Amino acid sequence: MPCLMKITEEIDARGLRCPLPVLRAQKRLRDLAPGTCLRLLADDPMAQIDLPHFCHESGHELLSSQQDGATHVFLIRKPA
Repeated sequence: MPCLMKITEEIDARGLRCPLPVLRAQKRLRDLAPGTCLRLLADDPMAQIDLPHFCHESGHELLSSQQDGATHVFLIRKPA
């Protein structure tokens, strides 16, 4: 499902280790409007497990998860 709004939020969590990327995403998503998309960049290997699990448990939609070199790029949509 495409984002209803432009991706205006990005978190650069590179260099942060578990659980900080998830905690940063959780904090930012809490304040975003419904339908907003958040892009998160992380290089912690655990983020590949933790962020999809966080989205599933919290009701956020993981739109994509891609590897770009050492960086994993997640696109998360806050539910409407």
